[in-house]
Amino acid sequence: MTASPMALDNAATHKLSPDLALSEPQTELLHRVVSFCERHQADDSALFVIEGAAGTGKSVVLNAIFNTLQTRARSGAADDLLRGLRNMVIVNHPEMLKLYRNIAATMPNLRKSDYERPTTFINKSAKTGRRADIVLVDEAHLLLTRPDRYNHFAQQNHLEEILRWARIVVVVFDPLQVLKFKSHWSTDLLESFRKGRPSETFHLDTQFRVSASPATCSWIDALGQGDILPRPKDPSFDLRLYDDCAKLYADLCTCNAKYGLCRLLSTYDYPYTLNDEDHFITEGDFRLRWDRSLPSEKLPWAERPDTIDEVGSVYTIQGFDLNYAGVILGPSLFYDAKNDRIGVRPERYEDSAAFQGRDGIATPEEAKKRVILNALNVILTRGIHGLFLYAHDPALRERLLRT
Repeated sequence: MTASPMALDNAATHKLSPDLALSEPQTELLHRVVSFCERHQADDSALFVIEGAAGTGKSVVLNAIFNTLQTRARSGAADDLLRGLRNMVIVNHPEMLKLYRNIAATMPNLRKSDYERPTTFINKSAKTGRRADIVLVDEAHLLLTRPDRYNHFAQQNHLEEILRWARIVVVVFDPLQVLKFKSHWSTDLLESFRKGRPSETFHLDTQFRVSASPATCSWIDALGQGDILPRPKDPSFDLRLYDDCAKLYADLCTCNAKYGLCRLLSTYDYPYTLNDEDHFITEGDFRLRWDRSLPSEKLPWAERPDTIDEVGSVYTIQGFDLNYAGVILGPSLFYDAKNDRIGVRPERYEDSAAFQGRDGIATPEEAKKRVILNALNVILTRGIHGLFLYAHDPALRERLLRT
């Protein structure tokens, strides 16, 4: 029998609160970053890199670090090296930006104005000519690596410009969460920004989100890379595979009624456009609309009660936890019987914007497959207590049921 979550506090503002107790590695990281800022507060440029896979608590510790810096900047002793510094958090993710600003409203030394999108920060800085002291960048793998007129970014690289307009930059980075060609980060590209400036790196390894055995975590991680391993038996985590998407959704709704914060997600394999129309995902007897863009909503998509009646994408769920995640593996993923693994068909991927701007990418077709698997990895790692899976491809569906 799978263990059930009890007495759940589903608010993301609680889960990301700076008041949460940190683990030993997270506490060590906080002290390392603050010490780095103290040592380099008079330098012209310094870079600290935090690396970690999905669910390793990167955003939690980042917000704790920022609260520590802002408390010292605004309330520290007169001789505090960090007192009076101008610090910011930058995140290129509108749903995460909502969350950070909601948290700021509950903390005495944080302000909503402390949080910005990268292009906004860069353009404001260029206009005023004023540098920030310390800038923390969450989800740095979403920073642009090329100009983007749609986002009013005319320069070449977000991180390059942030380093120009801040003396100390702390970035949170996971190469397995790169989702677009225009944010085509690699370890080598990130490494190039270390040259010529003081730099440190810290790796977070412990999985905090998925409440499962190491074998189950390995199974999920492998599937996110296209590998199909024997399914482990795990009484601590509810892992279900379905041959009927309608049944999956019905079971997910039952869990949501009991625990809350259960949502259905899908790979970006069904048509969607940014307009006022509803766009639906259909699989057999199942039919449900895609998530709708509602920038004016205060709560992030995952926390709005009405979104149990929508299918979320990687863009609305990245960075967030769910109690139970239902995941549809759409038409871009199929069973590669020859290699006994998940194959990828980029031509079936409906996020055409993800593949725009291929200049400088040596192997675009392989890069497309990597982007699709990265997106799969993100949505597979959202569920704390359970993961329900359905595959569009009949052969893949049958193979997963045999694991």
